[in-house]
Amino acid sequence: MIPETLRCLYLHGFKSGPSSVKAQQTMDFFAQHDRAQNLHIPQLPAEPAKAIDDGQFLYEQLIDEVGVDNCLVIGSSLGGYYASYLVERLGGRAALINPAVRPYELLQDYLGENENLYNGEKFVVTPSYLTELLDIEVMPLKKPKHHLLLVKTHDETLDAMAAVKKYQASPSIIEHGGNHSYEDYPKRLPSILNFATQPY
Repeated sequence: MIPETLRCLYLHGFKSGPSSVKAQQTMDFFAQHDRAQNLHIPQLPAEPAKAIDDGQFLYEQLIDEVGVDNCLVIGSSLGGYYASYLVERLGGRAALINPAVRPYELLQDYLGENENLYNGEKFVVTPSYLTELLDIEVMPLKKPKHHLLLVKTHDETLDAMAAVKKYQASPSIIEHGGNHSYEDYPKRLPSILNFATQPY
């Protein structure tokens, strides 16, 4: 199911990391198909500019290795915002799980000190942090067909309808109910891989 040539970069969300549930579920899925080595899940820096620099560096390495048409970025929440930026800028495909759309607005409620839920690292959200997020916004999308949107309408953290509007020209799986954690994510991984391997 997972081609040997496919490379996948998984980008976690705000205050998250490689130990998060969806990151581990993605790892398990790749391992079950003997493709664990094809998946890369970095711990992103808290600061958006550094996070996107690290993500872009890794993504460019994968592109150099197998070609952009064989590269997929899976992004959850804030990681979805980063994933769209990378794919719009460099090509490839993005699968977006309950993605953040205007995080520079949402995270105004988090100004001040925060703590990573998985490694305990403390960091500060400042106005410049929000500006860094605004600086990498991609609107309107130039490559909407390169983005697969997966959202639950009852996401308690993000505005699902804002994501539906932003990605209205993209292939989408929009489901009523659910929550921000997207609890049945493993069931969608085959669809994500199918999207990643289909012709544009």
